[in-house]
Amino acid sequence: MAKILIIEDEIELVKVLRSYLEQSGYQVIDAQRGDKGLALWERHHPDLVILDLNLPGMDGLDVARSIRQKEDTPILMLTARVEETDQIVGLEVGADDYVTKPFSPKVVVARVRALLRRTAGERTPEPVIRAADLEIDVNAHSVRRGEREIELTPTEFNLLLTLASQPGRVFSRLQLLEAAQGVAYEGYERTIDAHIKNLRAKLEKDPKHPQYIETVFGVGYRFARDPEA
Repeated sequence: MAKILIIEDEIELVKVLRSYLEQSGYQVIDAQRGDKGLALWERHHPDLVILDLNLPGMDGLDVARSIRQKEDTPILMLTARVEETDQIVGLEVGADDYVTKPFSPKVVVARVRALLRRTAGERTPEPVIRAADLEIDVNAHSVRRGEREIELTPTEFNLLLTLASQPGRVFSRLQLLEAAQGVAYEGYERTIDAHIKNLRAKLEKDPKHPQYIETVFGVGYRFARDPEA
């Protein structure tokens, strides 16, 4: 039974989420303060954290940073902040996904299930990733589409591997910059757009209508869950 930690100061919302998650077979623990939530995380090592951004005691972003400094526990952000910059900052400090209030509890459960399924897959990475007619050989550092081998630069290969390893996950430009180059400098993240453009030109049948690498406007990019061959 997966253990879910909810760090949220709206008690009624916690009750609703707890009910839906427990009905779906999850064990749930919760805290209404950021500092107490972080202490619970350190004590129980949950499988996933549902984290509000606006918290007493310790801001949600600081909680996410503290978790990421130690472990890669999946984090689903809950936020009433609708500005794109807040969503991007949340992703950049290590959150895996976010839901904007108000939301349906069923949506949260679905996101939790998807994140747990995704991270379970990360623990046993496949040496060859296949999506439609695209084949990425991790060990050989090669990419083929159908019978044709596609020549990629090291940066392009790392970007593609990062995206394709977690289909459906949205990566910010800064996250992709760090994955591709090992470091990330604010102000340089727009260079990712150029790399993505080059990748699409090499991978896609029609780069203007990409089937593999999708743009999530205002946030970043993701690899399609079910690209068509």
